[in-house]
Amino acid sequence: MDIATILGLLGGITVVVFAIGSDGNFAQFVNVQGFVIVIGGTFAATMIKFPVNRFFVAIPIGIKAAVSGANLNALELIQTSLSLSKLARSHPRGLLVLENELKSIRDPFFRKGLQMCADGRDGAYIREFLNAEMDLNIVRQESSIKIFFSIAEAAPAFGMFGTLVGLIQMLSSLEDPTTVGKGLAVALLTTMYGVLISYLFAQPIAEKLDQKLNADSDNRILMIECVVLIQRKQNPTEMWDFLEAYLPENLRHKKSKSHPDSKENGSKEVE
Repeated sequence: MDIATILGLLGGITVVVFAIGSDGNFAQFVNVQGFVIVIGGTFAATMIKFPVNRFFVAIPIGIKAAVSGANLNALELIQTSLSLSKLARSHPRGLLVLENELKSIRDPFFRKGLQMCADGRDGAYIREFLNAEMDLNIVRQESSIKIFFSIAEAAPAFGMFGTLVGLIQMLSSLEDPTTVGKGLAVALLTTMYGVLISYLFAQPIAEKLDQKLNADSDNRILMIECVVLIQRKQNPTEMWDFLEAYLPENLRHKKSKSHPDSKENGSKEVE
């Protein structure tokens, strides 16, 4: 689970609730007409841009991806791959022994690649298959990102539209002071609803999804290389030298307990 996303949303909601409830009157910030204008208009504009099936699928997928944490970081992935390569090289069953390790692999993409190794697939076929699956995942995630950015763009616009509606209602009934307050409430609250939906919900989630997509793509590229090297039964030392380039700068060229030449083998931090 991505703690930063959860804390950010909870913190934002807390600030909003505290601000509007400081005088103990929540009801004055609730306006059904303004809410319908902003939510209805935003959803309508977004569904015009995207197919209905993609819209209703992308929303839950996007929210789930935004709050979920990464399965493996680069160092953990390399450590796991080195261990699996050693096992496949030393065990009499060869790559077939990987089937016994699949249950311990959390990432489904990496697990699928290892399953293909155990099934005896050729390295070139595995690379082509995993690359195709990665590209399809990017397309699905980009669709969610575009939808959330579209919501972030439309919500303030319909908030402004609601403001205009409220002002028109207010100005058209100035002779009756009792109706002025209703029109002014619609004018101001619709703007508030649009701003909250856009800047507290839709835009942060879209940007978080974009960042996670980039990180996930880099991680999957590394997974593909790891799987292909395992399929080749590459020497673990050579694997480390090749895969070390995928680590962040501060972890490169440093001796780790996961390094094949180290006396101890583990998943602890780089010294």
